Amino acid sequence: MKNETVIQQLIETVDRFPDREVFKEKKFGRWEGITWQGLYEEIMLLGRGLIQIGVEKGDGFVILGNNCTRWVISDLAAIAVGAIPAGIYTTNSPEQCAYIAGHCDASVAVVQNEQQLQKFKEVKEQLPKLKAIILMEGSDEDETVYRWEDVLDMGRSVEESELQSRYEALKGSDVGTLVYTSGTTGNPKGVMLTHENIIWTSMTMLNFENITEKDEWLSYLPLSHIAEQLITVYGTLASGGCVYFVEDLEKLGDTLREVRPNFFFAVPRVWEKIKEKMEAAGAENPPLRKMIIRGAKKVGLYSGYAEQRGESKPLMYCVADRIIFSKVKEKLGLDRARLCFTAAAPISRDTLEFFLALGIPIYEIFGMSETTGPGTLSLPHRYKTGTCGFPLPGTDIKIAEDGELLMRGPHIFKGYFKNDKATKEAIDEDGWLHSGDIAEFDEEGYVKITDRKKDIIITAGGKNIAPQMIEGKLKNIPSVEHAVVIGDQKKYLSALITLNAETLADLANNLGIELQDLSSMAESEKVKSYVAEHIEEVNQTLSKVEGIKKFTILGTSFTVDTGELTPTMKMKRKFIYNKYAKEIDGLY
Repeated sequence: MKNETVIQQLIETVDRFPDREVFKEKKFGRWEGITWQGLYEEIMLLGRGLIQIGVEKGDGFVILGNNCTRWVISDLAAIAVGAIPAGIYTTNSPEQCAYIAGHCDASVAVVQNEQQLQKFKEVKEQLPKLKAIILMEGSDEDETVYRWEDVLDMGRSVEESELQSRYEALKGSDVGTLVYTSGTTGNPKGVMLTHENIIWTSMTMLNFENITEKDEWLSYLPLSHIAEQLITVYGTLASGGCVYFVEDLEKLGDTLREVRPNFFFAVPRVWEKIKEKMEAAGAENPPLRKMIIRGAKKVGLYSGYAEQRGESKPLMYCVADRIIFSKVKEKLGLDRARLCFTAAAPISRDTLEFFLALGIPIYEIFGMSETTGPGTLSLPHRYKTGTCGFPLPGTDIKIAEDGELLMRGPHIFKGYFKNDKATKEAIDEDGWLHSGDIAEFDEEGYVKITDRKKDIIITAGGKNIAPQMIEGKLKNIPSVEHAVVIGDQKKYLSALITLNAETLADLANNLGIELQDLSSMAESEKVKSYVAEHIEEVNQTLSKVEGIKKFTILGTSFTVDTGELTPTMKMKRKFIYNKYAKEIDGLY
């Protein structure tokens, strides 16, 4: 392998594009960037500062902060000195931070600001191996807390050759980073990814997606997650492209329109929110405009499926594109986007077809932290709505007798840190990774994930039910945000429903009732009747045992902060079952 380690790849990219800007952040309303050469120099200077602090090869190293240039610098500097970095979600509690920092034996923590620093101060006594905390922003009187600038100054007293000997000693088989799973059940596990895992996967994605140094994209999903790391850190190292850090998630739409990225990756909930806002705006259009859009969308949907079959788009597509689709893409900031991806959680066909009908195909990827991100891939020349594409080239994939998806290849992780038992359960003797997902191949060889193995509901009558399929249909009910199907060891299925706070006004208007808060709307008899009617419509598309017999509308939302969702918007079922045990009992 030409570049065996992440640092070797960094050096080669710096040599190729020293003066090109790589990362941009908005400061005082203006985009400010750093060149590859500037990035390299700060990484190396911080690395020498880490040596001065006392970071040794093999030490754990944690980063707790928002997506920014200094997050990436911290990550790569830690790798350069032979430490093993791990990201921590900014939404994590002090106890969760302590678990990850303690589990990975972190000697240093890099934190964003005083707010994140406070989390470590609360649990410092639980972390005897933690030598120092580095603040990206600000300062603190604690002598073990260092300003960013001070660590850079400390680095100047360490010989460059000392750091060079560290990163030159790295091997492709060494663990390059730890990615802690978001923990839908129990404590998160530390996924060990080697330099070879990272470089092979990033280069494979780069080659098949045809991404070059001229491409630009956004970074806004948590860098603690493998998908964002692969795009923002390792994908950038592989391509030499430029990344814009979104300063505030509330401004994602504005930043999209401003940057107009060449490709855009979003988890399903982001796509759903964009869809909801577009539908709300579309409802205000005059009747003639609505009729034109409906016609264009019919052409768009037909054309999208024709393209997937290898057929030509009808001539009317060009007309629809000129008068509708091109303007929609421009308003969204997707007019330059060659690729729009989704992954990390299930996405409904309704959402996929909404965008497909507007000339914006969303390419599904299936992956895991344990596969260094992608396991399957969809691309413009080879995709099929409702599937997550085809196996990543150069890898093997098969389906076990019980329906579980198994994967094998250069992207499979080394194992779980300090957890041999879990590693042996995940990777069998033949090197197959057991994904935990139930899947099937369609007649054309595309992979379709039907559910999580551990989420399969076995009713009291012994029927196996895949809840995600049913939940996807329930979430398509207008103004329903989340749906959780219940029924394990029960005589029938029921559901917990949450309403979408952003569309409450539309719901109240449609039902002819007064707009109230979320809790009051959940108690409204008219709202209950509305949801009941739509659930009955959903039931007509299901088998008898899959039908929802009872439901309850929760007077709250599922959020990351309240614990029902992971940072990538996956539902934490066990947590939900425990938190809403009383409501669930009431359904039986």
